[in-house]
Amino acid sequence: MALAIVMINVDVGKENEIFDKLYEIPEVKEIYMVYGVHDIIAVIEAETMDALRSLITEKIRRMDGVKSSMTSIVVMHKKK
Repeated sequence: MALAIVMINVDVGKENEIFDKLYEIPEVKEIYMVYGVHDIIAVIEAETMDALRSLITEKIRRMDGVKSSMTSIVVMHKKK
C-alpha cells in the first residue's frame, strides 16, 4: 500500500465543492477542511506508488478550482 498526505489550496469560494468531490474518491481515506496555509488536507491510500501518483496528478490536481497542492509520501506509520 502507498499512503500520502496531500495539502491542497483552492480558489476562494471553492472549498466546499472540492471537499465534496474529494470525498467521493474511494482512495481518499480522510479529509479535513482547515484554516491556515492550506485549505484542505487529504489522506490518500492506493495499491501502488504509480496508482497514488496517477490519482494525485490526474484527478486531484486537475480538479477545477484546485490552485496547488503539496504531497508528502508516508514512509512509515502506525495506528494505535
